Amino acid sequence: MSVDESWSARQTRWMNRWHARLASLSRPATAFSTTPEPRTIGSFARGRQLTGGNFLFAGFLVEAPETTIWDLPMPDDGFEAELHGCTWLDDLAAVGDAHATRRAQAWTHEWVSRFGKGSGLGWTPDLTGRRLIRWINHAILLLNGQEREVSEAYFRSLASQTIFLSRRWKAASPGLPRFEALTGLIYAGLALDGMDRHVGHAMRALAQECAREIDDQGGLSTRNPEELLEVFTLLNWAADALRDAGRSPGVAHINAIEAVAPVLRSLRHSDGGLARFHGGGRGLEGRLDRSLATSGVRGAPQKGLSMGYARISHGRTSIIVDAAPPPRPEASGNAHASTLAMELTSGRRPLIVNCGSGTTFGKSWRRAGRATPSHSTLGIEGFSSSRLGVAGRVTGRTAEFLVEAPRDVRHERAEVDGGTRLVVGHNGYAASHGLTHVRTLHLGYDGRSLRGEDALVALDQAAKRRFDLVFDKSKLKGTPFTIRYHLHPDVDATLDMNGAAVSMALKSGEIWIFRAEGQATLSLETSVYLEKSRLTPRATKQIVLSGVSMEYSTRINWSLAKTQETPSAVRDYAMDDVMAMT
Repeated sequence: MSVDESWSARQTRWMNRWHARLASLSRPATAFSTTPEPRTIGSFARGRQLTGGNFLFAGFLVEAPETTIWDLPMPDDGFEAELHGCTWLDDLAAVGDAHATRRAQAWTHEWVSRFGKGSGLGWTPDLTGRRLIRWINHAILLLNGQEREVSEAYFRSLASQTIFLSRRWKAASPGLPRFEALTGLIYAGLALDGMDRHVGHAMRALAQECAREIDDQGGLSTRNPEELLEVFTLLNWAADALRDAGRSPGVAHINAIEAVAPVLRSLRHSDGGLARFHGGGRGLEGRLDRSLATSGVRGAPQKGLSMGYARISHGRTSIIVDAAPPPRPEASGNAHASTLAMELTSGRRPLIVNCGSGTTFGKSWRRAGRATPSHSTLGIEGFSSSRLGVAGRVTGRTAEFLVEAPRDVRHERAEVDGGTRLVVGHNGYAASHGLTHVRTLHLGYDGRSLRGEDALVALDQAAKRRFDLVFDKSKLKGTPFTIRYHLHPDVDATLDMNGAAVSMALKSGEIWIFRAEGQATLSLETSVYLEKSRLTPRATKQIVLSGVSMEYSTRINWSLAKTQETPSAVRDYAMDDVMAMT
């Protein structure tokens, strides 16, 4: 962290605290002008954990059954920040019994008494917006049976936070943090007596933010699918709140919702989860489908690229490929070196995945998760398709941006030979090795067979000269490469046919077989699956094809197909334990 960045961060914190204390002196709201309509839905399983004294936030588990949430030992600033965002109210409301209600009320009103005058980590625009939405959504739960003085303190705090947001929303980082701040301001302005004066300004600011951050194709500059879903959800909530109050959302606001919806449909696997790319996860259970339904935007997924991703879907099988350059350096603080990586889902069962974001497991896992070997694609040994470079700041923390990234990424799609063929390529290894990676995928219309080819090619004379230099430097040993296919932890994989194939059994009963041709060695190795809802990475396996590029063109052909015995229609009733902790 540079001296300037450190000073800027300190100044921002000081200004937030100063405005929070000023806001606490403001004239309080005394009631709701409209009856709040809950829109956030939590997890019953997480709510049960909380009532049992198990606090899982930001990848840390604190077990303290008899401790109030604000007296917990704080293992990390991210842990404490999640507490101040109050999304745990959604989970307690999902339980809804007397014990959960008492905890929700006690923890919320304790926040007012401890932090209501400007202290604590919670006084940032994004956390304040997130907190206001939950407090308003669950107002009936929080106020039920409470004394008058508790209710007055609650409304006084709501007013203070609203005024704070009206003065400090611009201090939120562009993108998701600012969308959270403005949505919270709109929510509070509509719901609270005497606060409607802030609504018009917040509406205009939100419309401007939509026009600035969401491109004409409905994508974000970070290319993070889960972040796009979170922004989309906030825009839906804000639009519904405005309509309920008899106001019309701005044109740019509506246009953004209409543009984002088809992108999210394209990034939705057949199991209802999002593709896991560039720091994003699958999304909270059910949020994607609820948000799409709430938006009212109808229509099929896009045919071309969606936020830089290509999608093929036939039968029960969906494939999503990263088919565009990585985010620009300034937007790449959470981005991954995942160019041409793929994910494949059959029915509601993920088969081929990327490892995911290791952010909640510490710096080492975060860095490892961003590297090319953590993705289902080809990588040259010792190199990623993009490199991690100069450190910068992302939402208040130091991050490494992607540099030396492939900028010439091409794709071509065609309907041929009884299916859809996708050809994608990138030049991420041209400067270092003179090689271009070209990946070809062909999925049959029945969704039962996928044929693939990964090639490393020196395309022109300059590339061939570079390849020759690297070849000579290797003492004529060539350039080692690996093609990885990371498997979901629920896939039971074994080497078969004397090591010539990999057999994969899904919990649905489907059996898939992987085979490869060409000068590559097939192996089944250990891997990890990184989920932020877990305490530790989940152990899993990966199929690895290892080879050496000795010529100007090296091609490896492979196939993935369901066995003959697998029925075309599978009734898959099994449910996953989405909150299991290992």
